[in-house]
Amino acid sequence: MLEPQRQVIQSYGDGGFKISGLDHAGSVIVTALKTQSLNLASIAEIDVQEFCEKVKCLGELNVLLLGTGTSILAPNAKLGANLQNLGISLEIMDTGAACRTFNVLVAEERLIAAALIPT
Repeated sequence: MLEPQRQVIQSYGDGGFKISGLDHAGSVIVTALKTQSLNLASIAEIDVQEFCEKVKCLGELNVLLLGTGTSILAPNAKLGANLQNLGISLEIMDTGAACRTFNVLVAEERLIAAALIPT
């Protein structure tokens, strides 16, 4: 049986991302196996309940990277607490760092996702 190919973030900028050869406009949430659109222009738009439900549907995760754009911005304080209740650690960083960290951790076969707001 063939193992599914892991997602790789190849580039970012100009309002989107190139992930495993496909262009994605706007914000995305990426796991090792799939990429989904994320309807966010900034972290200020995060609805904590809705966002956590979306993350829960991704499957088993240990870490969620949150790429907040060109600079590091703190999300609603309840976001980290709600994710922690799901057993998921939240790591906040600029989008470039989140993309690089995601690629390293996916290569290590870690249970990770990245919610990325474009730069």
